[in-house]
Amino acid sequence: MKKSNAVKLPLLAAMVTFAACNSNSSSHQAETAQADTTKVPAFNLADIDTSYKSCDDFDNYVNGNWKKNNPIPSTESRWGAFNILDKENKEVRLKGIIADITSKTDLKKGSEEQQIGDFYASFLDTTTVEKRGITPLQPYLDKINGIKSLADWAAVTGELQKIGVSSFVGLGADADAKDSKMNVLYQGQGGLSLGEKSYYERQDSATKNVRSEFASHVDKMFKLAGFTEANAGKTILDFETKLANIQLSNVELRDPVKTYNRAAFAELKTLAPEFDWDNFAGKQDIKADTIIIQNKAYLTKAGGLLKATPLETLKTYSKWQLLTQFATYLPAAFDNENFHFFGTVMTGKKAQKTRPERAIRITDAKLGMPLGKLFAKKFFPESSKQKVSEMIENVRKVYGERIDKLTWMGDSTKIMAHKKLASFTYKIGYPDKWKDYSTIDIDKGKLLENVVSAALFEHSDNIKKIGKPVDKKEWSMTPQTVNAYYNPLNNEVVFPAGILQPPFYNPNADDAINYGGIIAVIGHEFTHGFDDQGSQFDADGNLKNWWTAADRKNFDALTKRYIDYFSGLEALPGFKVNGALTIGENVADLGGLTLAYHALAKSLEGKAEPKPIDGFTWKQRFFLGWAQVWHGNITDAALRNQIQTDPHSPARFRINGPLPHLAEFQEAWGCAPGNKMVLPEAQRVVIW
Repeated sequence: MKKSNAVKLPLLAAMVTFAACNSNSSSHQAETAQADTTKVPAFNLADIDTSYKSCDDFDNYVNGNWKKNNPIPSTESRWGAFNILDKENKEVRLKGIIADITSKTDLKKGSEEQQIGDFYASFLDTTTVEKRGITPLQPYLDKINGIKSLADWAAVTGELQKIGVSSFVGLGADADAKDSKMNVLYQGQGGLSLGEKSYYERQDSATKNVRSEFASHVDKMFKLAGFTEANAGKTILDFETKLANIQLSNVELRDPVKTYNRAAFAELKTLAPEFDWDNFAGKQDIKADTIIIQNKAYLTKAGGLLKATPLETLKTYSKWQLLTQFATYLPAAFDNENFHFFGTVMTGKKAQKTRPERAIRITDAKLGMPLGKLFAKKFFPESSKQKVSEMIENVRKVYGERIDKLTWMGDSTKIMAHKKLASFTYKIGYPDKWKDYSTIDIDKGKLLENVVSAALFEHSDNIKKIGKPVDKKEWSMTPQTVNAYYNPLNNEVVFPAGILQPPFYNPNADDAINYGGIIAVIGHEFTHGFDDQGSQFDADGNLKNWWTAADRKNFDALTKRYIDYFSGLEALPGFKVNGALTIGENVADLGGLTLAYHALAKSLEGKAEPKPIDGFTWKQRFFLGWAQVWHGNITDAALRNQIQTDPHSPARFRINGPLPHLAEFQEAWGCAPGNKMVLPEAQRVVIW
């Protein structure tokens, strides 16, 4: 079960989504792949609920019947187009790949097939998992129990971070925001089991209940482990609350300027002399003269907090972080209790997936790229790359035309915007080269050690980048992922093979449906280069102002209006959309829709007007395509969690939110003043 206690490194957080060296080129990898010949309807008319008016509630008009007929499965916290396609990719396509591997014998040790097959088998071998209990964790527990000073704690927590165990702070490598061709060491805050400081601060009944359940959950986990600490849940909650109080919020973390504080590594010892930074970094095999500090004030306050905290509390905290990190790979009692809190309490899931289904997903989570190589070879034909490339170039051209027509931006800034747009690069489907994962030691009888081995590989692969040139060909998502992203440091958009399938891209659909789907996705990622964060990076991917003061003021005023607009949308009683947290994604949605619509209109210039399909014009079907991508249901618990932690607005507001600002939508559907989704022209926000 996924937990939200990861360290928040500033530039890793800057990579925005739509929802070691193998030199062998993958240019031939997909040559034998077969396109899916199953015909998927472009749009299912049965999904429409005509009891709603399109101009009052477009989401429920387009998707009302779909929602009624597709309740959330007991194993899910939300259910929509992304989840369904993800299930198809993992529980059908990856399942077939893994089944083929496990049917083979005498696989070479260290080969990708041996690693995948044996890792999968180790998760399914519950008899061995039960027999071993928490014994695999004992070496780490012994080190925690042996801590006698704060310096010892720094060393042990450093060693634990190598295997993915969170603490109050973390270190990692990424491209230098102001010299994006070189990697540098970053510091980020972490260690909150509930993921975001608002969970420790809000006083509504639902959030209070989460905190109460969390304390109880910690107590139950400690009891299962045979730990003797009394009131461990209260101890952990109290410590994490103090930690949360001095951390930056997820909105504050969005500021790439304020979270970029370049310093000598030795300055850490001045900011927080109470903590042994040399021991902490040394145990992670990190050697660096320079570090980018996320928030100096946090380090100083954290140093004081650590000094004032009893050593036994810190040891209890480390035991908890170790136990919760590996709970999924321990006996069923731990696994089930872990699911109860992080699955049911936090997100509203009623039941776990079956062990075989989870085995596929866990294998994908730990060995995603080796699996991705096989996935791309089998399911992503080279022809799809060419089609998507053409789509991307069409969007680039329309974006340039939109920039020229902007009335709020001056000529000198437009020149720089064009330069950045022209410098956009893109990746489609799968990497051009694949890493060598052969050093990951996988033993089918040692599940937890397999997880540790994969974590150690990822840690080593990351920290060895410090001080070295950035590999611009590296991917941050696996090919089978149903998502896409923009990386401001590379000034690149990336579209994995996993999302280039219906309903996002349907080769059997009319252009209008596809433009409302995959073209809007492409436009969304392009717009991230010009959202509140991306707009602060130049054509080379460096954090550098390329705006005139007047143009930046105009842009900020527009985004402020859009923040205020979304902040007024209520998802649940007492839980409104966080407009400041979601502004980047909301701007990208607005831009993506605008670009895709005008790209579609441009493609029809000089051609006969397309005939209506199923009674809908091409303009209407464009918006049907957008709404179809986001149809979905979500539990209240998951919705509350999303509002507090996710930079993406809930799906319902990704459909309805931007449409009142688009004159094109109102024209297509004949909306008029008085309709709920009509805004007066003066209140509409048009950015890109």
